[in-house]
Amino acid sequence: MSSAKPSTIPPDIAPRLLAWYDRHARVLPWRISPSQRAEGVIADPYRIWLSEIMLQQTTVQAVKPYFAFFASRWPRVTDLAAADIEDVMKAWAGLGYYSRARNLKRCADVVASEHGGEFPDTEDGLRALPGIGPYTAAAIAAIAFDRPAAVVDGNIERVFTRLFEISTPLPAAKAQIRPLVGEATPLERPGDFAQALMDLGATLCTPKRPACALCPLMDLCQARQSGRQEQFPVKPPKKEKPVRLGAAFVAERADGAVLLVKRPETGLLGGMTGVPTTNWTVRADGATGIAAAPFAADWHGKGAISHVFTHFELRLEIFHAVVISAPEHDGWWSDGDSLPGEALPTVMKKVLQAAFPDRFRKGKP
Repeated sequence: MSSAKPSTIPPDIAPRLLAWYDRHARVLPWRISPSQRAEGVIADPYRIWLSEIMLQQTTVQAVKPYFAFFASRWPRVTDLAAADIEDVMKAWAGLGYYSRARNLKRCADVVASEHGGEFPDTEDGLRALPGIGPYTAAAIAAIAFDRPAAVVDGNIERVFTRLFEISTPLPAAKAQIRPLVGEATPLERPGDFAQALMDLGATLCTPKRPACALCPLMDLCQARQSGRQEQFPVKPPKKEKPVRLGAAFVAERADGAVLLVKRPETGLLGGMTGVPTTNWTVRADGATGIAAAPFAADWHGKGAISHVFTHFELRLEIFHAVVISAPEHDGWWSDGDSLPGEALPTVMKKVLQAAFPDRFRKGKP
């Protein structure tokens, strides 16, 4: 199988796709619909940026409630810039990839202080902002400013590897996909074209059992013609994720308040809230067992939890103790009313659920 077939972009890809999009565009809270655009409604770059940062490695369904909360509480980028970072981290808790939240705040600060609250309208200008890489810059430039940028996300990769039977495994295939997308992107409505490709991949050109009979590009698709749609995109063999070990210690006062600490700003879960744990990292195990407790108390084992991160699996032993006198430890006591509003990542919610199975619903204090 060759790495990629020679191809010329069919000239009617954009007109076909845009006509399909006008009829079948998904309704998304950050999106200007084709009918709104036809009426002269302009996309809000802030909402596009916010959604794109949230959607990195996260599903649309997971993002919707977070986007609604952020857009309601901080409706403009200047509002987000004026927010306390702790409030932003609390609002982000559970969405994962917490470096995105820190970069979100940093980017808002730069846009507010150095750009007068207005996002740059070019890919180069956007890429100079914190937390904005090539894909995000292209997406914002196209969708918010109608720049003819080559937008390539996972859905678009799937569509184009099938259209042209690109057999180079991802991520190496990105270098072949991007020029093809750029060539196919029209000068008029490039943002709608990018969103149309995203919708096509999300609704019809799905990873399994694609609905080819409904696809507006059906007769142009080389993979469909050879009956090999589900063989694309080609992915390298999955590497087995390493397992890291550690321990978490849930200290409870007699009134039910729980001792929480803020994790270091750098590293995984940086700046987030949690219970004291041993020093596990992506590359190394942390100490395990009661001997690793942060202070003396009547610790009892409460089982273990497992949490899968992008590059590894973490297994934590859980220990619980009711303390009579407050230990000398950096942190604060969070009572039952305050705990749900803390910036707790999912792994910490799992820890608390293991320590208090009757008090907390699974994963949700």
